[in-house]
Amino acid sequence: MLALRFYASGSFLEVIGDTMGFDKSTVSRAIDDVTNALIAKKDRFIKWPNHEEILKSKQNFFSRGGFPGVIGCIDGTHVRIQAPLEDEAFFVNRFHSINVQAICDHEGKFINIDAQWPGSTHDSHVFRTSEVCTFLEENHRVVEDVYLIGDSGYASSRFLITPYLHPVNLSEEAFNRVHCRTRNTVWRVFGWWKRRFSVLQSEIKMKPAKVCKIFGASAILQTFDL
Repeated sequence: MLALRFYASGSFLEVIGDTMGFDKSTVSRAIDDVTNALIAKKDRFIKWPNHEEILKSKQNFFSRGGFPGVIGCIDGTHVRIQAPLEDEAFFVNRFHSINVQAICDHEGKFINIDAQWPGSTHDSHVFRTSEVCTFLEENHRVVEDVYLIGDSGYASSRFLITPYLHPVNLSEEAFNRVHCRTRNTVWRVFGWWKRRFSVLQSEIKMKPAKVCKIFGASAILQTFDL
């Protein structure tokens, strides 16, 4: 309960401890224990879709926006952290943050989370160096006709659909409108996620490595409950 209270409120550990009758060190240990236990189960809950799930996502995304073959929406979101003692400048993106990359399916479930990059890292770099990108590049023949949809912060590729930067005709403008409507899925998911786990909207006063685990743990809880 201590860890869940922290995820849900983002309150100082002392405040949570005073409210529930525990000292700060006990609250900290509880958060660590629960977070690590959840992270150990991450691959059971946040995983790449199987064949049947891929077909279902394709059908739903197509009916939503008309894009064939789309199985997920990708985007990055920044979560504020306190200034770290090491490599502080790398974490600055207007404020100190971690850049969290997420891919969700048509139901809003996370099918991939990459929460390890300092805030100054561009979305496109996070994706290019991710396991998902490597998988899609190395298995493009096996996963043919499978696409992700992302914003203009990403480079367009054979498996990632991005909008036209400067549409020059009605057809391209229509494409961008449908693209935006489809991509809205991941924006809504980020909104639900942060509203449910208010810790993601506060300045988390922990070391970056621990913060990244908290992102993963809250993403597991978010996906598990959908």
